[in-house]
Amino acid sequence: MSSNPNPPPDPNRLKPPTGLTPFVLDPIPGTRTLLHRVDLPTYERLRLTTDPEPFFRDLSERLRAEGWLVVHLWADVEQSKPAVVASRIRALAGDSVRIPARLTQVRRIDRPTALAFLEQNHLQVATASKYKYGLWLPQRYFRVLPPDYLTPEQARQPECLVAVATFSHPRTIPRDGQPYRSYELVRFANRLGCTVVGGLDKLLKAFVTAHAPDDIMTYADRDWSDGRSYERLGFERLGETGPQLFWLDPITLERHYPHRIDDTTGLIPVWNAGSIKFVKKLRFTSSDPLTS
Repeated sequence: MSSNPNPPPDPNRLKPPTGLTPFVLDPIPGTRTLLHRVDLPTYERLRLTTDPEPFFRDLSERLRAEGWLVVHLWADVEQSKPAVVASRIRALAGDSVRIPARLTQVRRIDRPTALAFLEQNHLQVATASKYKYGLWLPQRYFRVLPPDYLTPEQARQPECLVAVATFSHPRTIPRDGQPYRSYELVRFANRLGCTVVGGLDKLLKAFVTAHAPDDIMTYADRDWSDGRSYERLGFERLGETGPQLFWLDPITLERHYPHRIDDTTGLIPVWNAGSIKFVKKLRFTSSDPLTS
């Protein structure tokens, strides 16, 4: 049998563009994802010659146009939450424990459980939310986990929390002359080292069944995502928010929102790549394409 004269490109041989950034661009083998390693000394030099506010957003756009997903991996984020960063990078490379969502059970969880899980498994601050849902893997399905994934004490428990999603209070917004109840998906995280396949979809369906929202909106952090996972779940891209300013303490590596701090002495202004806003419509208006 003759070989394919036009074989698909080997992702392992794809070379990222050069000359676009002073930071290191590391391709994740076998993917079209680049780790943009943002170290603070290089960032400080960048600020002397370049406006840093649009830099990371514009780089994301440039690389996206060339078929790359770029992850802006800030050194302070990696040092502050090394386990979460390592887990997410392994997941991007396809190296994580895969748990089918059909094996899990979904139910409401309390605030302390949600906050503790998100603090351990999410990169961003675990904010308070109105509704909190978790996916639990029953002990009878622990067999899908590697032998050393759980501690002996965890392995004796009747179930294991493997994913969490939190949602906001409803907001009433006008659309096509009618009031609509809109909720926000505030946070979602898998347990470190694992990916619940279909997990977010299962959590969303449970929330929709319980609360009958007219739509659910959320934001994709462009430092880590282009939002394609939301699009696969039926979310539509609504627009973008500009780069967000933080004040970084180079000693404690703590980031501060501008409105929560008065004295910026000794702090470094850093901007992320912005966010993409998505909405999943569950009640359509007469002006929507599917109904007009």
